[in-house]
Amino acid sequence: MTAFVLALLVGLLALAGLSLDGGLALASKVRVSGHAESAARAGAQALDLAAYRSDGTLRVDPARARDLAQRYLAGIGATGTVQVAGDTVTVEVTDTYRPQLLSLIGITDIHTHGRGAAHPQRGVTGIDP
Repeated sequence: MTAFVLALLVGLLALAGLSLDGGLALASKVRVSGHAESAARAGAQALDLAAYRSDGTLRVDPARARDLAQRYLAGIGATGTVQVAGDTVTVEVTDTYRPQLLSLIGITDIHTHGRGAAHPQRGVTGIDP
């Protein structure tokens, strides 16, 4: 009887650990993805003003885009990589979630990864009657 109760207790503890830490790891992934998308949008706001003023071309200034995206990440305490290709700013962010219950069985870190990309778009320039 004691072995059965002990096995049942270990099974229930493992199920609780998977439920709690699995949910929190998923929430961490969603948060990291949101950070990456927001940083990419921040970088995509770095327009090449000379090109825009001369002929209305929407083009990203790569150096300013990288700087804006990195400053956004630094402001929220996240780390990641920023790449600019053409007019698209791509940001990849990684984070580590430290499990609460699964650490009891040796799982000490769960790595989460998020990716976001953005490019400048022309907004509404007037109101239709």
